[in-house]
Amino acid sequence: MTLDEVARVAGVSRATVSRVVNGVATVDEGIRRTVERAVTTTGYLPNRAARSLVTRRAGSIALVLPEQSRMMGDPFFVQIVSGVTSVVRSSGVHLVLMMAGSDTNEHVLADLRQGRLDGVILIYTHFDDPLPAALVEARLPVVMSGRPDRPLSISYVDVNQIAGTAMVAEHLVTRGCQRIATISGPADSTAGQDRLTGFLDAMFAHGRRDVVVVEGDFTREGGAAAMERLLLQAPDLDGVFIASDLMAHGALSVLRRHGRRVPEDIAVVGFDDSSVAVACDPPLTTIRQPVEDMAAEMARLLLRQIERSDVPTSSVVFEPTLIVRGSA
Repeated sequence: MTLDEVARVAGVSRATVSRVVNGVATVDEGIRRTVERAVTTTGYLPNRAARSLVTRRAGSIALVLPEQSRMMGDPFFVQIVSGVTSVVRSSGVHLVLMMAGSDTNEHVLADLRQGRLDGVILIYTHFDDPLPAALVEARLPVVMSGRPDRPLSISYVDVNQIAGTAMVAEHLVTRGCQRIATISGPADSTAGQDRLTGFLDAMFAHGRRDVVVVEGDFTREGGAAAMERLLLQAPDLDGVFIASDLMAHGALSVLRRHGRRVPEDIAVVGFDDSSVAVACDPPLTTIRQPVEDMAAEMARLLLRQIERSDVPTSSVVFEPTLIVRGSA
């Protein structure tokens, strides 16, 4: 299958198909989608080896994910991979999945410097992770998920955490909850920090300054353990914001075990709107962040950097939505 055949199916010129396949950022989004559908329909596969000789690029990017133990059972990361893949596959770019860790950092830097990778998308970093700063210092193409924890000249994609947590506070207060608490994300992550700060600020604005905070770790097990601690600290709890759907799923099992009805006794709100939210019993009221769209945007930003080294860094922040279901 050739570029000419893809162009015929898409109803565009061969040059336009070439620009889309090579990830050129200036192509109209509607035309890009048309060409991507034609690529799928025809089964066109770019000749990566030939193209690398011309472009002097590896034709591969790395997607650096958290350590494997955190990925297991978390649909958030499945959505990330799906969103990134939706962009890179039509460009003929090979996606390399890597797990975070000190060894990974060394491999990523070496692969980029030696031309085995063209760029990297970082999905989750701790405050003490040296990789983002090392990539910026080396002037290598990189895009992060979430804002960096310190001033860095780095492109990133995030959701408006403050707006999302303000919606949660408004919803719980409007429901009439009097004793409200939160299970936060890890304090050494920007998502955990921003969701906690945003929620507390919004609660303070409603005159609520007695919010009980228990730290979680964005896992199902962490959510269950945090809810056990929370019930000991605030036995009169009647409303809780849990900073991820996966933690909320674990917390709901603890509430059932203690005989607490949701939402009659305790209203529960999560964050993410992943597939876990609808699998909860009752279905989880939560904040939706468009994860696949965010991941696709990260891929597009990275491909632009790879295409043109003089592209300035940028940040793209998506707006959240409150999804009301049975838990609150």
